[in-house]
Amino acid sequence: MEKKENFFSSLQIVCFKIGSEEYGIDILQVQEILKLPKVTKLPKSKPYIMGVIDLRGKVLPIVDLSRRFNMESSTVPENRRAIVVNFSGKRVGLGIDSVSHVIKVNSNDIEPPPPVVRGISGKYIVGIAKKDEGFVVILDINQLFSAEELGAL
Repeated sequence: MEKKENFFSSLQIVCFKIGSEEYGIDILQVQEILKLPKVTKLPKSKPYIMGVIDLRGKVLPIVDLSRRFNMESSTVPENRRAIVVNFSGKRVGLGIDSVSHVIKVNSNDIEPPPPVVRGISGKYIVGIAKKDEGFVVILDINQLFSAEELGAL
């Protein structure tokens, strides 16, 4: 049986940390990375919504990925970063602990998520990239929110 080829031969992944874990998203989905400015909290918002910031005159909602994934953040709030992404026509900032680097990953170095994470959290995960110093969990930002949650953003 012949091996099915992926639609890409390699990806460039922006790697970032939440707590001690390393995650990544396709660089083509990243609009910019910024030091997280003062966030204005919104009353009665979901626990994973940090609030909003002013980004060059536009209101940008910030989602705390550590809370979204039920993880502990390891960084003092003043040192956090945000990755600005655009999905479903909405610009959203993803609050993270730090950005580490950009890597190029060949498709044959990306494993599908193991069966243990294929439930609810598995829908966020494109795959797991093998690196010399460990793994990078590659996220699908288009799956992070339901249509209802996106509407609320």
